[in-house]
Amino acid sequence: MTRILCAVCCAILLALNCAHAAQAVQYPVKPVRIIVPFAAAGGSDIMARSLAQALTNATGQQFIVENRPGANALIGTEAVAKAAGDGYTLLLTTNIFTINPWLYSNVPFNVERDFAPVTLAGSTPNLLAIHPSIPARSLKELIALAKAQPGQLTIAAAGIGTPSHLAAELLKQSAKVDLLVVQYKGTGSTLNDLVGGQVAMSFGTLAGLAPFVKSGRVRALAISGPKRAPTMPEIPTAAETLPGFDLLTWYGVFAPVGTPRDIVMRLNAEIVKSLGTPDVKQRLVAQGFDAEGNTPEEFTELIRRDLARWQKVIGAAKIRVE
Repeated sequence: MTRILCAVCCAILLALNCAHAAQAVQYPVKPVRIIVPFAAAGGSDIMARSLAQALTNATGQQFIVENRPGANALIGTEAVAKAAGDGYTLLLTTNIFTINPWLYSNVPFNVERDFAPVTLAGSTPNLLAIHPSIPARSLKELIALAKAQPGQLTIAAAGIGTPSHLAAELLKQSAKVDLLVVQYKGTGSTLNDLVGGQVAMSFGTLAGLAPFVKSGRVRALAISGPKRAPTMPEIPTAAETLPGFDLLTWYGVFAPVGTPRDIVMRLNAEIVKSLGTPDVKQRLVAQGFDAEGNTPEEFTELIRRDLARWQKVIGAAKIRVE
């Protein structure tokens, strides 16, 4: 009887393993949703649609982008956290993923427990730009000016907890200066008032600010990332003046927790491969992105570092959204 039971158990385990392997080989067998927790036409949407097309071509199944904006990305992110872990619902989001847990007291998911990181897809630095009326030609001169006029120089932010807001707070903390943060509702209004001279400075995307820099309507002082931008090699990094200053907006792909490891790895392989193709790479570079791609483990470590960093920055700035 014992031998029979052992044989039956082995047969069941073998059948389950075969079924699991078949599932991995056949994935995907139906359309896959990529939920973007932001409105259409933004950086995340551009990244998601570039990847969706490449994945559709690679797998023969439709990868469909679904925009679910709202509540500073909480709505779309929660939808993925509650989805089945079968590989057919994915999340493409930014480092708002590691920022929101420290902004809100009641986040309806746990970013470390409810998601399976797939890969870092890309990143883009921000650009610190000032209105030409501000008498500073470098970040060093701007810092000196801010120290001479504490609380008087204004810096625009596109809303509480947005990348431009946290970049402003990081600048204040790194340079030990007192800047007056002016909150706006969206990047469009921050850009309008920066160009119009209603505010002294702001952080913004390379793609958004480049035309105004080239026309002389704003002056670029520093790139927020660890290296100079290929499209603006003459602009120094902030770290050249403030060692350790490093701020990138990253874009990453997640699956719900419980998604089988082989499906996660299949997605990882296809996304990383697509990011290396000339077509996708050129499309992303034209939008100011660096195509990235890493392992789930490397992406998980990046998320852990980011969580620790934003906990410190947000805590020091005493930012809270209720």
